[in-house]
Amino acid sequence: MRRLPCLYCALILCSAYARAQAQVSLTWEQVRNRFEANNPTLLADKLNIDESRAQEITAFLRPNPTFTLTADGTQIAPDNGVWRPFAGTFESPGISYLQERQHKRALRRESAQKATLIAESSHADLDRTLLFTLRSAFVSTLQAKAVLQLAKDNLAYYDQVLEISRSRFTAGDIAQIDLDRLELQRVQYESDLQAAEENLENAKIQLLTLLNDRTPIERVDVSGLFDFNDQLLPREEFRKIALDTRPDLKAAVQAIDKSQTDHQLAVANGSTDPTWSVWYTHNSSTNNPFGVNTLGVSVNFPLRIFDRNQGEKLRTQIDITRNERLRDATEAQVLSDVDSGYATLESNLTLLRPYKAKYLQMSVRVRDTITFSYQHGGASLLDFLNAQAEYRGVQLNYVNLVGSYLTAAAQLNMAVGREVIQ
Repeated sequence: MRRLPCLYCALILCSAYARAQAQVSLTWEQVRNRFEANNPTLLADKLNIDESRAQEITAFLRPNPTFTLTADGTQIAPDNGVWRPFAGTFESPGISYLQERQHKRALRRESAQKATLIAESSHADLDRTLLFTLRSAFVSTLQAKAVLQLAKDNLAYYDQVLEISRSRFTAGDIAQIDLDRLELQRVQYESDLQAAEENLENAKIQLLTLLNDRTPIERVDVSGLFDFNDQLLPREEFRKIALDTRPDLKAAVQAIDKSQTDHQLAVANGSTDPTWSVWYTHNSSTNNPFGVNTLGVSVNFPLRIFDRNQGEKLRTQIDITRNERLRDATEAQVLSDVDSGYATLESNLTLLRPYKAKYLQMSVRVRDTITFSYQHGGASLLDFLNAQAEYRGVQLNYVNLVGSYLTAAAQLNMAVGREVIQ
């Protein structure tokens, strides 16, 4: 008999552990961390930065020296009865090296380093746009949870009304047709509940897809504040932050800097590079009869009669102007994104303020008053059904408006380049 309490405690602990394993509730910070660690699109794009860093190594490589071995003067046939094939053979090993002038290697490395900076900014910009998609999926899940809870509350409230109405029918207080109409109206609340459950599953599926997570949807939940902040900074503040933060604008500025370096490299590539050579010769055929072992030096210097790099100089010069125009276009797009997101958020706040200040409480008051009146014979069935529909519509509109506000906030965060509105 003593084992029963222990067994009971063990069952409770196992049940609690099973519930803990059954569902995991994720906050926005946890969702974002999982996304940045597991999203395959983001991880694949991040490898572009590593590839660009590898190209920095290639850009700074030195030219390899060239080793040359020459052997000549070997007799291949007898002449006048003399056959000494190796008496006149000389060997001459030599090394040559191309000297790059005008800081070509340094400019190549500088250009590659600036390409890496552009790759990092481009990756940050991809992260920015994908985070908006992730935030929208997270908000959609919170919104679907709120709608589901509203549907459950509406159905539970309506079931209480039905229970009272059945008692009234049994007592002869209402007619069969009125009870039937009330029973039929319950189908709408059941449909709302089913649609809300389906929407929540779809939202979770989209969120798990972005996280590259194979966890069953019934074991995943999200938690977060589903509300709006009535305070909003001035538009100019968001504009300043965006101009300082947006990674695509940074990439556009960095592209100008890189194009200027590329132009310097094109000018440097137009300069001539000498090739220095040094060699040693054994058994040389010089005029010095004692010069058995000799040393030679030469320099090979191309003559720049024709400038073979003038086209590349012109192209890189034009590319500077092109990138400046692209920077201007990107800056205009940044400001446009901020203004558009700000206007959308302002519009949502304009709609939300009266809902929270007046319409929500009013819908509850009207529903409860008409319900009380109907149950005591002071209101008609039509008045009761209309009050229920009005309450349901106002509450659902408010939930959807909060979801639209949070999505608009995420859009403004994306336009700014970082999370300024939580």
